[in-house]
Order: sequence, then C-alpha cells, then structure tokens
Amino acid sequence: MTTDGTIETRSASPWWRSWPSLVVFVGLCYLVAALGSMASADAGDTYGALDRPAWAPPSWLFGPVWTVLYGLIGVSAWLVWRRAGGSARTALVWWGVQLALNLAWTPLFFGAEEYGLALVDIVLMLGAIVVTVTLFARIHRPAAGLLIPYLLWVGYATALNAAIWWAE
Repeated sequence: MTTDGTIETRSASPWWRSWPSLVVFVGLCYLVAALGSMASADAGDTYGALDRPAWAPPSWLFGPVWTVLYGLIGVSAWLVWRRAGGSARTALVWWGVQLALNLAWTPLFFGAEEYGLALVDIVLMLGAIVVTVTLFARIHRPAAGLLIPYLLWVGYATALNAAIWWAE
C-alpha cells in the first residue's frame, strides 16, 4: 500500500498498447445499454404515461445522460484494469455486478412494469456502485472519480423509481 492509501500496482503500459481492452470495456457498457433498450422498446411512451413527480426529468434527457455515463463506466474499469491487471479482480467483479444489475433494471421497470422489483434492483445497484467506487479508489482514484456522476444519477433514479412505485 502506498502513502496515499492506494494499492501498489504494476506500472501501466502506454494507453495505445491497451486500447483494444478500452474498446472491450466501453463496448461492454454500450452493449448493456443496447440490450436494455431492446427489452423495452417503448420506454419513452411508458415513461410519458407514468404518474411522475414534478422533479422528474424530461424523457429526452435520458439518452444523452446514459450515453456519457456508459462511456465513463467503461473508461473507469479500463483504467483500473490497466493499472492493476489481475490484482483488480475483486474490484472488476463488483464492476460486473453493478453492470448486470444495471442491465436488469430497464426490462424490469419499462418492459415488465414491475416498479417494486425494479426498485429492489436499483437499490442493489446503488450499493454495488458504492462498493465499486470504494474498491476502484484503492487502485486508481481518477477511475473512481469517473464513477461519481453515475453514482449520483443512479441515486437520483432510485428516488424517482421509489416515487413512481409509491404513486402506482
């Protein structure tokens, strides 16, 4: 362990040598987005028909926000993997757990309209993101920092999911 509290790791190779892995990490995140959207093609209509609180965002905002967030999620994992390789296994497993929970949420909420189950899923996702950020911070603080907007957005989405579930 270093003096700043991070785990001592192998020196990272130049980014251009590991760019194929960057494509894999970011691509995996966008694959999750695509699969989620395929499972609920009418999400915009469903969202528009919901009894939403006054503080709910407009439906057009979700696409741009998630596009940026998925990119940050992928880059964050790549930075951790690049810095620590195999010693980042636990952190990357938690990254995968939160991504799997992320994948499950959209079909639960929009596809099945199971707002209570979606709430359980998003609360678990929020917890998994907190664990991931904590573990990433021990390996690569900037990588953990890239997940903070995601953590905040999922926290907001959790409150929104709870409000919609309560109103239904």
